[in-house]
Amino acid sequence: MSDFNRGLAQPGQVAAPNMALDAGLRAFMLGVYNKVALGLVLSAALAYVTGTVPAVSHLLWQDMGMGRRGLTLLGMVVSFAPLAILLFQGFARRQSPESANVTYWLIVSLIGASMGSLFMFYAGMDIFQTFLITAAAFGGLSLYGYTTKRDLSPMGSFLIMGVIGLLIAMVASIFIPSPGLVLAINVLGVGIFAGLIAADTQRLKMTYYWIGGDQAAMSVATSYGALSLYLDFVNLFRFLLYFVGGGSRR
Repeated sequence: MSDFNRGLAQPGQVAAPNMALDAGLRAFMLGVYNKVALGLVLSAALAYVTGTVPAVSHLLWQDMGMGRRGLTLLGMVVSFAPLAILLFQGFARRQSPESANVTYWLIVSLIGASMGSLFMFYAGMDIFQTFLITAAAFGGLSLYGYTTKRDLSPMGSFLIMGVIGLLIAMVASIFIPSPGLVLAINVLGVGIFAGLIAADTQRLKMTYYWIGGDQAAMSVATSYGALSLYLDFVNLFRFLLYFVGGGSRR
């Protein structure tokens, strides 16, 4: 993961004047997009089950009284395990195609299961509409990142710093409740992850040329490239849901 995770790999600008016509690049990117799509389908299915089937949701969330819901021990494991896995994999020197593939599907499954909590706060139609909006935005932003000749790597580095600031602000909002702060967090979240979709797409495009035909490295890059775009999609979806479903939060 240390070679391909966001921000850790910085392939140089490779001269590739016929990128858009390169069949190998198209096949690589198609593999990434297919993996993202399948990951989103799996996540949606798991979220629906954990969010709407009482026998399953009770394993992850418990009634805390006064209308509040809290995580069970299993729920905490499911919610925080993806971050732990990412941190652990970040220290790995090399990744095999098999381990990268397992990492992708494990994180996707855990995030999908934890997203069942959205059904406790938002109407199903709002979730569906937000998913469609996010999918359309993702398609347009990723296409821009794929086709633009502008170097987006400086923007990507700036946005990564923005993610760190966003996390700090989200923690602060827990201790300093403020509607204005929550609104600002969601506005910034939409902007940051929209930009990262374009930047990460271009980074993957350049990574393909940087790898230079190494099939094992290509397989690892496909898994971690799909993971980067998957995380961008999921985070953009979460922040957009605040606006689309704001009027019907339960």
